[in-house]
Amino acid sequence: MTTNPRSMLLVINGKSAGDPRLRSAVAAIRDAGHQLDVRVTWEGGDAARYAREAVQNNYEVVIAGGGDGTVNEVTSGVISTDSPLQTAVAVVPYGTANDFATGCGIPLENPLAALQLAATGRPIAIDVGKVNEAYFVNVASGGFGAEVTANTPLEWKRMLGGAAYSLMGIITAARMTPHHCRVTFPDGKSVDGDMLVMAVGNARQCGGGQQVAPRATLNDGLLDLMIVHDIDLGSFGALLSELMTLGDENHQHASYAQVPSFQISSDTPMQINLDGEPMRGTSFNFQVCAGAVRFILGDSAPLAKSPSATSDASS
Repeated sequence: MTTNPRSMLLVINGKSAGDPRLRSAVAAIRDAGHQLDVRVTWEGGDAARYAREAVQNNYEVVIAGGGDGTVNEVTSGVISTDSPLQTAVAVVPYGTANDFATGCGIPLENPLAALQLAATGRPIAIDVGKVNEAYFVNVASGGFGAEVTANTPLEWKRMLGGAAYSLMGIITAARMTPHHCRVTFPDGKSVDGDMLVMAVGNARQCGGGQQVAPRATLNDGLLDLMIVHDIDLGSFGALLSELMTLGDENHQHASYAQVPSFQISSDTPMQINLDGEPMRGTSFNFQVCAGAVRFILGDSAPLAKSPSATSDASS
């Protein structure tokens, strides 16, 4: 941890800018000697633009004040600059799910603690996922992921954890025609089949705490691909068992792989959600951008190892 003053820019979602706890926290951080400027978003694209300006103006940290979508937009803005490793990214959670922040041990419901972490934590280089020309920091979900997230009963989430996410997806998809897809891996091997639910993890969880990529780590240079295939009602029990032991080569209903890149082609248009942001098409090229951005994370962040932390400009 560093105690040197930092120059920081907080990019806060306009819906949260009036929170008195946030205003008090900003004042406390400034009183501690840090430079903390604030920009409030008004419309789509503002967060990315402010993040680019933070890099151009040599801020040491740009802070995403919002949910996973804001984190995505700020990170995308930083990556789009000529010096993406110059300015680190931090998070003050203000979204509905806050899956990335939760999975990385960033304080929730406590803007002062989150800002203190941004002001004192040491940045670490992490990977970012890329789909065609768009990025994701946390998880990209496909198939019926968006409807699954909205429709999974809270009781199921409490009882079954991550399994509830995929189970609800299958129940939803049972009333629909699954996507027929081809997945092509870096070695040229292709697998054809039906797909009901897909998740690609750079981090581990989405959908309000569902661990869809339990082996994912943020700095291993890999993406974790989980696919639930077409299934009949009588196989739900077997699927639940497989979801608890993802990665077994003998599984028939759920596949799990860790790869640096892959391509998915669908016979019909399919929606992909990148940290909750929608993309629609029939062909998606996934790749990992290893060590693409520096993040200030909590102690419980899923890292592959304990890398030498990237020194920030104030160290």
